[in-house]
Parts: sequence; structure tokens; C-alpha cells
Amino acid sequence: MMKNILLLAVLLVVATAAWGTDMSKEEMTKRIDSVFGAVYDNPNDPGAAVLIMQGNDTVYSRCFGVADIETKSPVTLETNFCIASVSKQFSAVALMQLAEQGKLSLKDPLSKFFPEFRAPFFNDITLHHIMSHTSGIPDARSRSDRNFVLYSTDVASVQYMRTLDHLNFEPGTQYEYINPTFQLIYQIVERATGIPFETYMHENVFGKAGMQSCRYYEPDRAIACMAHGYERDDRGVWHEYDYGEESFFATKADGALYCSINDFVHWERALRDNRVWTAASKRLAYQPWIQIPADAEYGYQPHTGYGYGFFVQDFPGQPTHVYHLGDNGGFTIYAGKIPERDLIFLFFSTRPDIDRLGMVNQVYHILGYTF
Repeated sequence: MMKNILLLAVLLVVATAAWGTDMSKEEMTKRIDSVFGAVYDNPNDPGAAVLIMQGNDTVYSRCFGVADIETKSPVTLETNFCIASVSKQFSAVALMQLAEQGKLSLKDPLSKFFPEFRAPFFNDITLHHIMSHTSGIPDARSRSDRNFVLYSTDVASVQYMRTLDHLNFEPGTQYEYINPTFQLIYQIVERATGIPFETYMHENVFGKAGMQSCRYYEPDRAIACMAHGYERDDRGVWHEYDYGEESFFATKADGALYCSINDFVHWERALRDNRVWTAASKRLAYQPWIQIPADAEYGYQPHTGYGYGFFVQDFPGQPTHVYHLGDNGGFTIYAGKIPERDLIFLFFSTRPDIDRLGMVNQVYHILGYTF
């Protein structure tokens, strides 16, 4: 009898460690189902995949709706979503790898890699600044040419910096989330290594993490199990909304990576176990270098700062919450974790008409956290 009581106590401690509350897994699953099921209630609509893991144990896993309306293929954990700005952390890891190898320094100025950028302030903007969204560089990409907006590459997209004559603020003093600074990493990797960005990433980042299916989008190259993003018009009809329909969808270093939730779990494990970087690099990446103001156009949550490719939330009384959001076309992505609890939470959606952080924070509340 005493053994049974002790065993029950151990199981309760394990459950509490897994999701921060002593409710049964059945009740927890039911409550999380209600959060997502209220939105993804039509199995024929664009859908989503959700996975929550603690350690090697699955706390919650469910897929909703379809990945492709034309083929009616359902969303699964193997479906490859465009993870949009969640791609930034992969590019940041590449720069930190090169810093570890002595091929560059995070204190290097952009002028070292881009002598063609004429303004003297590029001597003051460092790799640290571009990875933490504190560079002061404005997003001055031209929107007048529709083809440029739809199809420009990482290289073409940053050409405006050659003649840029002003900054929005002194580097390092403020936060402003923009994509072009991360697009610079595409060329920095190649100029520091002599290896094309895509090759470097597949061999040294994805490969080291054991990721099998993730790919950068190429218009002439098929991606297996690929989802499409969708947007609903005023009549309630869904329309494809990704490459060719949404702006700046083809740039890679800041957003054109397709990845499945199952593959992303390999990534999270590689980050946790320091297989793609050192423990010192991880501490730098998860350091909130700048706090995000309430009037920020993108990324504000209370008590949240930006690291290197990661949002970092230190909510009073709660363990550190590390995450990123991804938004492009119809894709709406959340990839987060609580490193102290070895808890990861992945929510990949193919439609934008959702309250992503509202749902995410509801689920964290169910799991026993307040963010």
C-alpha cells in the first residue's frame, strides 16, 4: 500500500513538472482542444499543427484542417510550413558558429562585409546590432515595383543600403524590428566562408541538428509535404496567399524556410544539447539585449526583450520564455519554449485570421504559467 502511495506521489510530481499544474492529462488535453478547436472547427479549412513536449514526453499533439485546399491533404506533424521569421534564429546561429570559429566577430562592423555601402554609419553598425534589431537601419525597400516586391532575393532586397543616407536612431539605443538587416546575413555567411548560404546552412546548421525535410523555398524546386498559406475574402472563400501573392516571400535568411513540426523538434533538441552552438553562444542568444516598447510595431509582449533571433520574456514570477513569431502570407507561426522546464510549444498555422498569442497564452495558462 505504501509503495502504491509513493508511486502515485512520484507520478504527480512528474505531471506537475511537465505542465506546471496537477490537473490530469485528460483534463488538460480537453481544455487545450477547446482553445484550438474553437478556431479550427472545419476539417476542410486551412489548418494547423500543435505539439507540446516536456523532455522526451508528448504533453499535447494534434493537427487540424488541411495543408492544401486543392488536394485536400490534411495537416500532419510532417507537413512543411513556411516558418517565416522563425527562420531568423537559424541565420543567427550560423553567425554565432562563425564567431566561435574565429571567422568573424559579433563586434565586426557591417562595413567589413559590405564595403559597397557608402555611408560612414556602417562603421558603427555591428553584427550584434543586426541580430538584435537595434541597428537603426530603416526598412527603405521600394514598394513601387510589384515584381520586385513579390520576387526579390536577399541580395536584391538590401541594395537600397548602398545609397542609404540616414538611420532611424543611433545603433544600439532602440529596438525596431525589420527584415532587411537579417537578409544581410545571406551575404555575410558567403563572404566570411566562401560557401553559398544555402550550402552552409544545410551542411552546418540543419545537418548538425539532424533535420531531414527543412528547405529554403525555391520557385523551381518542390518541397515534400508542403503546406500553402491562405487568406479568406469577404465572401468567406479561401485563396492561396504565399509566394507570388505576398510581398518579400522569397528572401531566405529572414524568412523563407519550410519546416515540419517533427523536424523542428530536432532543432530544439540540437539547441538544447549545444550540438549546433556552444553553451556560451546560447547564453548570448537568449539574452534580452533590448526591451521591446509597448508602441513597437511587431513583437511587443509585457516584460519582453530581443536576443539574437529570439524574443525573450522574463515575466515576474515565471520561468524565462524564449520564442519567436512568424508571419508571411497566410502562415502564422509560434515556436516557443521554457528552457528551465525543457518544455517546447510549437503552433504552425496556414491562416492569418487568428489570435495567435491569445491562444498561446491561454494554453500556457492551462499548463500553469502566466505570460
